[in-house]
Amino acid sequence: MSIFNHRLLITDDDADFRQTLSEALMRRGFRTLVAADGLEALDMIDQGDIHLALFDVHMPRLDGLGALQSVRNRALTLPCILMTANLDDRILAQARALRAESILPKPFSLTALVASVRRLLDAAYG
Repeated sequence: MSIFNHRLLITDDDADFRQTLSEALMRRGFRTLVAADGLEALDMIDQGDIHLALFDVHMPRLDGLGALQSVRNRALTLPCILMTANLDDRILAQARALRAESILPKPFSLTALVASVRRLLDAAYG
């Protein structure tokens, strides 16, 4: 299956950022869905057909680390990328403990994001 047949979930509380990111990834051939926080993202993940999730670390209601913890508690093999403008040793340690496949410090380049997404989809789904 082509990596472009996979659905990406972009989760960020900044509506402009998630929309911009979604549009940029769609222009590169990816299918995207968006969520405003971790709870909304988990509802979408539970409905199925999500192949990779991007979570902002700092969000209301349920942050990215909490959402990632819930994904791991569900024993899902969903590849997850964390995004944060405030990467520190505590966040890095938690992300590693939760087996985040990638951590992108904001601001990041679209080239770096696309490379990470492609690498993870290829590794997970061949």
